[in-house]
Amino acid sequence: MRTFFPILTLTLLLLGCTVSKPKKNMLQLREEVLAELGKQKGTFAVAFKDLKTGEELLLNEHESFHAASTMKTPVLIEAYKQASEGKFAITDSVLVKNEFKSIVDGSPFSIGPQDDSEQELYSQLGQKRPLSELLYKMIIQSSNLATNIVIEKLDAKNVTQTMRDLGAKDMQVLRGVEDTKAYRQGMNNTTTAYDLMVLFQKMALGKTVSKSASQEMIKILLEQKFKDVIPAKLPQEVTVAHKTGWITGVRHDSGIVFLPDGRQYVLVLLSKGLEDEKAGIEAMANVSQMIYQHVEK
Repeated sequence: MRTFFPILTLTLLLLGCTVSKPKKNMLQLREEVLAELGKQKGTFAVAFKDLKTGEELLLNEHESFHAASTMKTPVLIEAYKQASEGKFAITDSVLVKNEFKSIVDGSPFSIGPQDDSEQELYSQLGQKRPLSELLYKMIIQSSNLATNIVIEKLDAKNVTQTMRDLGAKDMQVLRGVEDTKAYRQGMNNTTTAYDLMVLFQKMALGKTVSKSASQEMIKILLEQKFKDVIPAKLPQEVTVAHKTGWITGVRHDSGIVFLPDGRQYVLVLLSKGLEDEKAGIEAMANVSQMIYQHVEK
């Protein structure tokens, strides 16, 4: 009897160490991420979720950020939703135009190609192009012109309502891009890291619109041309279905990371008030690498 209690105590202690080890690892990762981001002047948010284990890392996840081009993912989702409702087909043709109405007073405005990351569409004004092509350019090349054409077709209010239905409670999609009057009045598209994590988790699980629609959207997102944040320091065999976003002092990336063994995780990295954008991008790429190494182990 004298040896029973010490052995039992030792066993419980060993079990306790085993159970607490994952938490200690996540705590260590959290500290490392905070230390890395803490080197930069600016505000950051991180939302990570391992879709196999359910493990999460959340930092400033409910902080509101100017959405920049991350709002194009909700627009993509809404397009597939309305197509599923029979309002149109993704293959339908849409007129390419460059005149839009400000949400402030309905006054017309247009977008300059010099301010857009995709210029080919400007040479097709007055022509009709498949909606699927506009969605593709909107995501992989972050075409602002394509975005405004699509949003006008969908109505921004519908985009926001669908985000609410999917569980993104704070995201606001009010308008297209380059609506200067709206910008000056603070009428901007906003997001949180948490809401983007919710959307990409739903997509990864095949729960945005339908399983097939989710897969089609992921296929588009996998062809993203801008890769300086989440994928930047990951091994070549790791693929990322993601959407970036940027304006002055703001750099975002958000999406699903696919490991070769079939595991997946969602990662959202947002920033604002960056004094050194290049260094901020580097720091976020380092965080992405840290999280990958944590999952990979």
